Amino acid sequence: MLSGRVALVTGGAKGIGKAICIALAKRNANIAIIYQNSESDASSLASHLNNEYSVKAACYKCDVSSFDQVKETIKSVKADFNAIDILVNNAGVTSDGLIASMSEDSFDSVISTNLKGAFNLIRHVSPIMIRQRGGNIINISSVVGLYGNVGQANYAASKAGLIGLTKSVAKELGKRNIKCNAVAPGFIATDMTKNLEESALLNAIALQRVGRAEDVAEAVTFLATSSYITGSVISVDGGLSI
Repeated sequence: MLSGRVALVTGGAKGIGKAICIALAKRNANIAIIYQNSESDASSLASHLNNEYSVKAACYKCDVSSFDQVKETIKSVKADFNAIDILVNNAGVTSDGLIASMSEDSFDSVISTNLKGAFNLIRHVSPIMIRQRGGNIINISSVVGLYGNVGQANYAASKAGLIGLTKSVAKELGKRNIKCNAVAPGFIATDMTKNLEESALLNAIALQRVGRAEDVAEAVTFLATSSYITGSVISVDGGLSI
């Protein structure tokens, strides 16, 4: 159980982020939902968590790629909740294209949100966790970050970067009792993968089905309650990578 613990989840309004918020709230964690464009979804989710699980939940609009916006948002979360015990860096975007024709903006925008965004959050949350003498950081990477993918050089680079960031943070903050791990989802049923079932890629998954957002949330919840796992990458891919 996570009673009284405070979890901050970026990209928390929809999809995998929403499932993570619900899974943590089911274990009695209080939830700070970070969103950028999905205000109505975030507000609706916060109300649901408050009413259904009797936890404290609130939502905050923030562009995670902005160092200063993140700094101010973390100040607000800390003021409202008085702690941040769990950080889930889930916010992510795609802008696919072949490397030979990929625009600079497509590369920069994906790196800024997916990788720099995680740095921004860790940078501003880690001092709070240091003062609290502990915390759990979970970065949502991807199997694409482990193995690459045609047409996703920017996305793969950002997700591979998250793994390097995870391991470095784990080494740096371990002596402060702060754990940092990553989850690498495979093909999960979200808006970005809704056409997958018609694809030959499905045959490459050992379990012969796409994953659910809840499958990723289970792994995140496990890591959020762990006291002796750090620097690890857990693949949640149905056997895609074997």
